[in-house]
Amino acid sequence: MSINAEIQQLLTEIDPPVFRLVDGAAAYAALSGEPKAMPAAYVITEQEVSGENERMTGAVLQRTEADIAVVIVTRNVADNSGGAAAADIEALKEKVRRKLVGYVPTSSQDGEPVTHIEGKLLRMKSGVVWQRELFGAAYYQEEQA
Repeated sequence: MSINAEIQQLLTEIDPPVFRLVDGAAAYAALSGEPKAMPAAYVITEQEVSGENERMTGAVLQRTEADIAVVIVTRNVADNSGGAAAADIEALKEKVRRKLVGYVPTSSQDGEPVTHIEGKLLRMKSGVVWQRELFGAAYYQEEQA
C-alpha cells in the first residue's frame, strides 16, 4: 500500500467521521467545480526529492522525501460573511493534523513519522472553503537486484 493510500485510509478512520468523500489525485484533477459531497479531502503527492545513494558498494539505497498535500473542501452557507465555513475548516484542519502528524507509514522502510509543513488557504467563495495542508513523509528506495 502506498503512503497516499495509507493517508486516505487514516482520513476515513477519523472518529466520528468528518469527511463524506476521501479520494486521490485523479479525482482531484477531474474536478470541474465543487466536489459532489462535502466535506471532502483529496490526498496528492506534490513533490518527491531523492538524496544521494547512501551505499558505497552494492545495491542503490536512496532516501526520498515526499510532500503530500491534503486538500480539504467544505461548505457552510449559514452566514454571508463566510465565518461559518472558516470555523468549519479550522475544525477539519485540526482533525487532519491530529490524525497524520507523527503517523509512521507502514509502507515506509525504516519508519519515519509524518510531519506537518504548512497550511494554506487556497480559495474561499460563496461559503465554500478550499484548504491545503502539506505534510512531509520520507521513505527509502532500494535497487532490486
